[in-house]
Amino acid sequence: MSSSYSSTETSTYTVADVEKVVRSIKADLMMIADRTKAMTEDSAKEYAHDIELLAKQGYLTKVDVTLMSSAEVEIAAAKYQFQNEGASGAERPGGVLWPATPTGRIRIVMSHSDAYYAESDRVSKLPLKISWVPTTADISHSSLSAKGGRGYSSNGFGANRKDFA
Repeated sequence: MSSSYSSTETSTYTVADVEKVVRSIKADLMMIADRTKAMTEDSAKEYAHDIELLAKQGYLTKVDVTLMSSAEVEIAAAKYQFQNEGASGAERPGGVLWPATPTGRIRIVMSHSDAYYAESDRVSKLPLKISWVPTTADISHSSLSAKGGRGYSSNGFGANRKDFA
């Protein structure tokens, strides 16, 4: 199935553009899993699957990935802000050299677009791999410091990553 999305008359992106951007996010998740041992690579692939599925539908505004210690203290985080037009940044995945924390866990919180809520019947039929639940988790990362980030984009669609440590 092929479809395209148009956000303005001057900026058009396709499903392939979304896939390219999400491949970079998936690579980040795989590196985080490998370095931290706080989630399996299979779990990282499942999270990436759901992120891609929702991003292709225009249902995501942000994805927040946080390494939590066994005492539920934030150790590191990456926040991906999705853009549907004017995105720039063609950086390669990486830069997520988080510490090994095998007794910790990875918390992933997605923020949804208005379309997600407006199309709840359609959303409920998507073949998501993760059983997502609502959360009130604080994703401000006030206990961490901003440490730069990266930008992933293709034809105006993109995700800007902000890092925290």
